[in-house]
Amino acid sequence: QVQLVESGGGLAQAGGSLRLSCAASGSILSINSMAWYRQAPGKQRELVARITSSGSTNYADSMNGRFTISRGNAKNTVYLQMNSLKPEDTAVYYCATNARTSGLITRDYWGQGTQVTVSS
Repeated sequence: QVQLVESGGGLAQAGGSLRLSCAASGSILSINSMAWYRQAPGKQRELVARITSSGSTNYADSMNGRFTISRGNAKNTVYLQMNSLKPEDTAVYYCATNARTSGLITRDYWGQGTQVTVSS
């Protein structure tokens, strides 16, 4: 199994910044990608950003260059630097990974989520 632990959420003012962190642990053989999703109240969960094992990144258009995803020195960690925050960025942010485990199964795993609230 794979466990994902997120941290760094909280309250920020509009225009401010927050940095989310996520660490994956468990019987991981390899990680294909790590990503951040978010879900605002009454809305569907949406992709924020993804980074592959080779370092390629992609972002949702709505991020408009405000967010940056990166990996830590330990390849099972991922960060999301969020700048110029807006009230509409308020959501629960989830870390996800597509990983292969010791059972030779490749699938998606999800963290519990961390709340980000941006006040105007």
